Amino acid sequence: MPRGDDVPLVVGRAHGALAQQEAASVWARAVSRRDALPVQARAQEKLPGIRSARAGPGASLHLARRGERVVGFCVLVPSGERLEVRYLATDPDAWGSGVGRALLTHVDAHLGAAGGELWVLTDNPRAVAAYEGAGRVGTDDVEERATPGRPERRFVRDVREVHMTRRSTCASGKYSGRTGT
Repeated sequence: MPRGDDVPLVVGRAHGALAQQEAASVWARAVSRRDALPVQARAQEKLPGIRSARAGPGASLHLARRGERVVGFCVLVPSGERLEVRYLATDPDAWGSGVGRALLTHVDAHLGAAGGELWVLTDNPRAVAAYEGAGRVGTDDVEERATPGRPERRFVRDVREVHMTRRSTCASGKYSGRTGT
């Protein structure tokens, strides 16, 4: 399937059951590729996790689209004074095309004064590199959270750096995708 890099990327807030289903489909494909599963995970298996994360107070689902095709998503959940990225995934067919960076730029636009955080599997070097490349910093906090036997490291984003980056990114035109709220 062609990546469609020539189609503009739009990231925005999404609502409803169909949006959750689209996010679960991306998550199933991404997890299957990341973990080299012999059989692709089903979206229906991933949907309860998306719904649960989205059900929290103040939680929001954001989709990245190229045309009509959903190529990535994130779920943002207030966590104390910080904003936690509970899920962030791109369709494996779009890996390396800037979707993840666009989602993280979108997340940065929603950070409050205390910044943001996310947890990433320590055995996922692709994600670790992407988050570090987008200005996230790994902490010493490591826990088994969602998957037994697979520790996750907490990454944070300092909001002061975000505002400087947002100004320079907008001025340079590196990210021209529209973000929605």
